[in-house]
Amino acid sequence: MATSTADDHSDDLAEFGYSQTLDRSIGKFASFAAGVSYISILTGTFQLFYFGFAFGGPAYWWSWPMVFMGQVMVALSFAELAANFPVAGSIYNWSKRMGSATVAWLGGWMMLTASIVTISAVAVALQITLPQIWSGFQIYGDGSGKYDAAANAVILGTVLVTFTTVINALGVKLMSRINSTGVFIELIAAVLLIILLGVNITRGPDVLFDTQGTGDGHDWGYFGAFLSASLASAYVMYGFDTASSLGEETRDPRRTAPLAIMRAVIASFILGGLILLFAILAVSNINSPEIGVGGLQFVILDVLGNTIGKIFLVCVGIAITVCCLAVHTATIRMAFAMARDNNLPGGERIATIHPKTKTPIVPAVITGGLAVLILVVNIKQPQIFTVVTSIAIIMIYIAYLLVTVPMLLKRLRGEWPPKDAKEKGYFTLGKLGLPINFIAVAWGFFMAVNLLWPRKDVYNAAAPFHWYLQYGAILFIGFVFFGGLAYYWFVQRHKTGVLASHAFQSSSDAVPDAEPEPAT
Repeated sequence: MATSTADDHSDDLAEFGYSQTLDRSIGKFASFAAGVSYISILTGTFQLFYFGFAFGGPAYWWSWPMVFMGQVMVALSFAELAANFPVAGSIYNWSKRMGSATVAWLGGWMMLTASIVTISAVAVALQITLPQIWSGFQIYGDGSGKYDAAANAVILGTVLVTFTTVINALGVKLMSRINSTGVFIELIAAVLLIILLGVNITRGPDVLFDTQGTGDGHDWGYFGAFLSASLASAYVMYGFDTASSLGEETRDPRRTAPLAIMRAVIASFILGGLILLFAILAVSNINSPEIGVGGLQFVILDVLGNTIGKIFLVCVGIAITVCCLAVHTATIRMAFAMARDNNLPGGERIATIHPKTKTPIVPAVITGGLAVLILVVNIKQPQIFTVVTSIAIIMIYIAYLLVTVPMLLKRLRGEWPPKDAKEKGYFTLGKLGLPINFIAVAWGFFMAVNLLWPRKDVYNAAAPFHWYLQYGAILFIGFVFFGGLAYYWFVQRHKTGVLASHAFQSSSDAVPDAEPEPAT
């Protein structure tokens, strides 16, 4: 019976012109865990709480539900796509079927480059947590030197990226077991943390309207400060599409992936929101300058004491580990999906599936190696590293727009959703699809502009001050976007086509991958 089910899903994949080459072994919880671990509440909130609080004071908390309301519209749109297109490299394949081949390549390219940088950004987060658990984790220097923390972050991050590379190379079964175990620990820790912070609350919710004067000096007053603070939430609540990126390795993906996407984003919103809320209500001195420096790590040790606090920091370390693992896994699937269509240099080699592990090993090694190289930038240029990792988040929001905008255009033309989707039992938004899709697009543009805004206090907060750091987001993304577009248009698009080793049937008989490009 299991074989029959697997065969059904393999035939399902043939709709898109591909043969089943990946190991289809991921179940419902593992699919959910993939989305949750990419978002990783304990990683994101502990890494960025200090930033939001420093820019917006306690009132910054309101950015969490604001970001959720926008991102859940994106998640709903993605859930509908996941039901219809359960294919690896979700963003790339969705934009391919919603838009054109060029839009697909750009979506995949932006997501791929951003994801490689994100692996580095997550790995660096170990430095914020591990040395507070045990001083022995401060391998380089004693932490008092100018670059001690930055250099040590590279050492810890390199160890973590090496670990995620090896695990991903060994196969999806091992990866999903480790990831699911880590997520289970993270969820239990998050619930216990909420309870313990809740019983230590010392002030009422009226403090959530306290701006602590953070709007003073801003041209737009507190609204300007709040927009900056909201980046702390925007930097956390994304990556839920990972559940669908593993669609070719998931059992019954058309039903499993949409639910996994929605459960991941909703669970992360609830748990993360309560942790942030109760931390603000429980910290002993809400005006302590240490909150805007030490973040949630400081709050946890302050409220729960050294011993219990460090136990939770261990859980944060586990969360960072599985988050990095999930991001690396999703990055590999994106590279594999693009290479399978011969849309990357060396496509055949990158798309090769190891016969024993049933996983693409080459992209695991390449993306891991690139992530380590990016980490090296942090040794004596932590400001540049901050700019680059911030830019990665912007590129992900842009990649999302390269899905939701073509999707909206198809809706307006009456070409989406498929007319038989409801009859087949696929998840569909029905009549709510148009307004939800429209809000998802509007939200995406709003946040992309907010993230791109060249704020000196975000992109070049400390000396030395350089114009290219302040405008780094615009410059870097312009280079990646238009440089990538030029490469695709003049070089790669002439080679595009499903590789014979992955094609279900001959390319002449295959289902078209996308709308044809104009003749040149």
